[in-house]
Amino acid sequence: MANDPVRVGVLFSTSGATSTIGCSQLQGTLLAIQEVNDAGGVDGRELVPVIYDAQSDPAVYAALAERLIVQDRVNVLFGCYMSSSRKAVLPIVERWNKLLFYPTIYEGFEFSSNIIYTGAAPNQNSVQLAEFMTSNFGARVYLVGSDYIFPYESNRIMGELVLQRQGSDKVGERYVPLNASAAHFKPILDDIRAKQPDFIFSTVVGDSTATFYRAYAEAGLDPKRMPIASLTTSEAEISQMGNEVAAGHFTAAPYFQSIQSAQNVLTLERFRRMFGQDAVPNMCWEAAYFQLHIFANAFRQAGSDEIVDILPHILGSEFDAPQGRVRIDTTNHHTCLYPRIGVVNSQGKFTIVREATRAVHPDPYLVTHSLGDWTTALTSLEL
Repeated sequence: MANDPVRVGVLFSTSGATSTIGCSQLQGTLLAIQEVNDAGGVDGRELVPVIYDAQSDPAVYAALAERLIVQDRVNVLFGCYMSSSRKAVLPIVERWNKLLFYPTIYEGFEFSSNIIYTGAAPNQNSVQLAEFMTSNFGARVYLVGSDYIFPYESNRIMGELVLQRQGSDKVGERYVPLNASAAHFKPILDDIRAKQPDFIFSTVVGDSTATFYRAYAEAGLDPKRMPIASLTTSEAEISQMGNEVAAGHFTAAPYFQSIQSAQNVLTLERFRRMFGQDAVPNMCWEAAYFQLHIFANAFRQAGSDEIVDILPHILGSEFDAPQGRVRIDTTNHHTCLYPRIGVVNSQGKFTIVREATRAVHPDPYLVTHSLGDWTTALTSLEL
């Protein structure tokens, strides 16, 4: 009916190893839904989320995606964090010709006409991080990751990027379980101490991230000489490990809380009124937030959430997100984003040390390696 609520599937993990990020992605989605409904909904129709906890388990993601589509009869899903969960859901949305909005950085080298990718592709974070770290610290890298597809592929990409630099060497590459303990990291850190890389590239995810950084600190390693550089360590993980442990390490991301734009400040104010001061916005939270608004705007134009009706209005659409004005690419379903490099300061926030002055076009297959137009936010890296 014309005034019936519009039900959307919301599928994140609020329990399990990746629940810290999953909870923040859920909060970003719910904030955007609240804003849409407060503004009159979509053509006067209320957005109603149908929410399930996928428990950080790809098999649960697949089962719940099927349930959302078949039993709950939703046409659009917002969800997934790890690439293994996205790949579990991908054949489900393709089989039923539904749409998944995926708000997480990932390893690239994928396209589905049934997915909108709103997190960074490798040319929007890995390329910039490799250039920054090798220019400032050196090109001898040690790769550490969790044992699933994103870390393997991201480490392969980072290794190839670093090896293009003079004096480069991939001195080590190790993987740990998703629920890794300090005992898993001890022999790795012993090896790092022996090999003395210029920097460590971490694709460790979930609760193990805090465990790794704590183990690094307890091993007495120095981020001024041998920092950890990451694509996956955000404000959410810093809140788990503590400011002192995180300080001095680097992350590449399109979004940090410390962005001083008016749009970011207003969005953070609304978010904290809704969820309190302890909630932790981060890059995945921001993508989950803006992708819901992109969907709502497209729905208003299409008058429907059937994929055949709404997809032409999603592709090419733009939105003033907290990171800047983003755009969904019409050819590869990825998003034009603003690469940034941040270093964790003593307050547990990211000081932005490099940022793009224009949105970087998504190139998930790394055909070209454009760095974007960089501006220097700091004159030195002294913290």
